[in-house]
Amino acid sequence: MKCISWNVNGLRAVVKKNFMEVFNELDADFFCLQETKLQEGQIDLELPGYHQYWNYAEKKGYSGTAIFAKEEALSVRYGMGIEEHDQEGRLITLEYPNFFMITSYTPNSQNELKRLDYRMTWEDAFRAYLNELSKEKPVILCGDLNVAHQNIDLKNWKTNQKNAGFTPEERGKFTELLDSGFIDTYRYFYPDQEGVYSWWSYRFNARKNNAGWRIDYFVVSDGLKEALTSAKIHTEITGSDHCPVEVDLTIA
Repeated sequence: MKCISWNVNGLRAVVKKNFMEVFNELDADFFCLQETKLQEGQIDLELPGYHQYWNYAEKKGYSGTAIFAKEEALSVRYGMGIEEHDQEGRLITLEYPNFFMITSYTPNSQNELKRLDYRMTWEDAFRAYLNELSKEKPVILCGDLNVAHQNIDLKNWKTNQKNAGFTPEERGKFTELLDSGFIDTYRYFYPDQEGVYSWWSYRFNARKNNAGWRIDYFVVSDGLKEALTSAKIHTEITGSDHCPVEVDLTIA
């Protein structure tokens, strides 16, 4: 089972570039998007063989997530059932017989960390939500989680320790998530790999210089460890300031 996650930073823009080419070439069972930046009716994607699930932000041109799945879900949840967290289209949960598939676009703490307090509230609520689901069946979570967890997850870690995405608070919440029974799949396969990132600023020739951050993830329940077969970061794919990330599993 191949699963892809991609923060497209505006789906309409990427569709005008290479989206369909990438989508068809990767041929995923699940293709999950973050930061779609559109409202219902603003795009009409023809994706034969896929069921489409969309969650739109109330604010126009902002946030938003989608999942395209070859198999129809048993049930769908948009958000986590908490009004404070469910207005920005950040979360979709699909239920299947043997697992939950979730895509998340985690709130950014923003410049001067002005949204860090909200981010902490989100993290605690989201971790509780995931842990409740995992009592029922294993969870596959993907998305732009807006945190580089370890020093090796970004190029310039020494100068970014007080910046959004690499604060002790954000990193600590990701550690709490993993400690509660989850696996960072890329680090499971490549625990010491350096220099492989999933996001690069549009400024300062960051992508050309590979001055990036690994902030896009597949995180799975510990119970799926034996099902994991590979994890990839598709740094060769352009079209957004993020590149797609992938995990492959064998699930009966």
